Parts: sequence; structure tokens; C-alpha cells
Amino acid sequence: MARYNRTKIIKIMQESFPKNWSLDPASLTAAIKIWGKELGFQGVGIADANTDMSKVELGLHDWLSKNYHGSMDYMAKHGTRRTRPTELVPGTLRVISVRMNYMPPKTRNSWEIIKDGKKAFISRYALGRDYHKVLRKRLQKFADKISAEIGNFNYRVFTDSAPVMEVEWAQKSGLGWRGKHTLLLSREAGSMFFLGELYTDLPLLVDGITSDHCGTCNKCIEICPTQAIIGPYQLDARRCISYLTIEHKGSIPEALRPLIGNRVYGCDDCQLICPWNKYASITDETDFSVRNGLDDASLVELFGWNKAEFETKLAGSPIRRIGYEQWLRNLSVGLGNAPSSKTIIDALQARRDDNLSLVREHTQWALQQHDRSSKE
Repeated sequence: MARYNRTKIIKIMQESFPKNWSLDPASLTAAIKIWGKELGFQGVGIADANTDMSKVELGLHDWLSKNYHGSMDYMAKHGTRRTRPTELVPGTLRVISVRMNYMPPKTRNSWEIIKDGKKAFISRYALGRDYHKVLRKRLQKFADKISAEIGNFNYRVFTDSAPVMEVEWAQKSGLGWRGKHTLLLSREAGSMFFLGELYTDLPLLVDGITSDHCGTCNKCIEICPTQAIIGPYQLDARRCISYLTIEHKGSIPEALRPLIGNRVYGCDDCQLICPWNKYASITDETDFSVRNGLDDASLVELFGWNKAEFETKLAGSPIRRIGYEQWLRNLSVGLGNAPSSKTIIDALQARRDDNLSLVREHTQWALQQHDRSSKE
């Protein structure tokens, strides 16, 4: 990606027609990238909103036809608006994609937690404040900054909250390539970052597409606990632990429960094993710092929270979105897979007849697991 001299670019803009978005596209493009990085985005890329997405549309249709999306019905809605920005926001010329690192500082080693059956592993992106709120607010500041410098322009910001294929647009904007685990990968930052978009009618210069650098590596496919990555760039969400613990609202299939281990909210295995994540950077965004000791909490401790504690302690957290019943369901599975002890069994017994049906079902399954292991 080209490097721009900030002082030179700002001087050019000041000598141009301030508050007028018809100034030189090259200078405006360079300035926008500078402003984005000054606002805390580690990457800013631009794609043509009219890029041919026919292959992407065919791939999405094939994925949906195989029911790999599970109960995520929203993935089948909106038709071509998901891949054609001008149908979603008329007049869109460019898609500005941004990335923001999320790895918090001073976090307990992920592998150590995953290997400790008494602990609860929570995907590292969810240890702090809900990224939807943080990223959307920052994107709005980005849009406001552009408006303040060049005058009003048409735009709409997105943060995983509308029919936008963010990985595809990030790839086409030069921020990285789609890895075999289906996440975006960057040579400079691995995959431990959030993505956001700004659809705009500004005639900016576009970036080139980044080539694939996965090569012959299949580590993400091989390590997946439930074999949800059924082949390079192919994910059956119905088997994915992130889907099962977050998106899936009902009973978790019994055959998959033992494979989940102690992963109670999301799963990072495919990212943790990826060689490119040696370049993942610690975030300096304080909103993503660990809250409530969630990077090193025990299953029993979290299982003991009542509903008021859940809602209070997880206020502003993405975890709160799944609700108390689903949270306890996930913890029940983790406790069922934990090494047997009186503490764990007592915790499960306390919720054996819980009034929440999912909790009751999964807690009773967990107790059966411990009963079975005691007889072996």
C-alpha cells in the first residue's frame, strides 16, 4: 500500500478548495486514509462499489443451498443487496473498509485456558466492550471528520449489522485476503481485528486486491475441534463452535457437545494456530481491555452468576446479547466436559431442575457425563 506524507497531503488540501468534495481524488483519498488512522483504524482500504461480485453471489447461493448457514436466516435475506452496494445505498461509488485490532493487553494465554478444563474460554474479541458499539461510534467520527474537512457528502456506516459482505469488501479494498478458515488475513496483522465499512458517493481512488498467502498450510482446517472447516475456504456453520455458542438459540447437538470442551463463547483455535497471527498486534483501544476477569474465569464461578449479575457485569459486552439462558447452556456444556470434582458436580446439581429448559437439559446431560466417567 502506498505511503503518504501527511504534511504534504494536508498542505495540498488546504491549497485546494476546502469544504468542497470535488477536490483532487488522489489528495482526498490520501487524506481520508490519514484521518482514518488518526482515529484509531490500523488499516483503511477502498474498493469500487461496482466491482463484479457475480462469483461471490454464486458462492453464497451454493453455501446457502447446502444449509451451511444453519439457523442464520438473515444470511438468506436481502438478495443481491448483500453484494451490490448501490442496491442497498443508491448512489454508492466506493466502499471504504477499515480494520481495528482487538487483542487486549495483559491477557491470560489462550492455549493455557483452553487446556485447563476448569476454566471458561471466551473468544478474545469478546473480553471487553461490544465492538459493534465501539466500531460504529468510531466510523461515525470518521464520517464526521470527512464532512468537517470537505463538506457534506452521502454515506452510510456499517459494523456487522446489515447485509454487507465485509470480508469480501475488505479483500477487494486491499486490507488482506480470505484465509482458508474464511476470515480475513493480513500480512501485517494476522486476523485479530474487527472490520467496518463506510459506503460513500465520493469518487476516491481504489486499492488493488491482495493476493492469497495461505499457500499449502492447512493448520486451521486440521485443528478445528468440530471439523467445521470442511475444506479450504468452506465453513459448515452448523458445526462451528462460534455458531453453536452464539448464533444457535436451541439445544446444542449432543454429538458436538464433547467436542466443544470449555469454549463457552466463541472459538479462536483456527486463529491461534494460524502462522500469520504472530503479527497480530495488541490493541491500544481501552474499550477492548479485559472486563470482569473473563480471560481467566472458572466455569463454576460464571455458572454461579444469577441473572442480575449476568446483566450487570456484562453490560456493554457482546456476550450479553446471547442472553442468560444461552449463557448458562454454554457453561453447562463446559462443566460437563470438565474434570470431575465435588465442586463442579455440586454446581451442576444446583441447577439440575432449573426453570430454564435449555439450562435444565444441558445441566442434566453434564451430570450424566460425570456419572459415566465415575463408572469407567
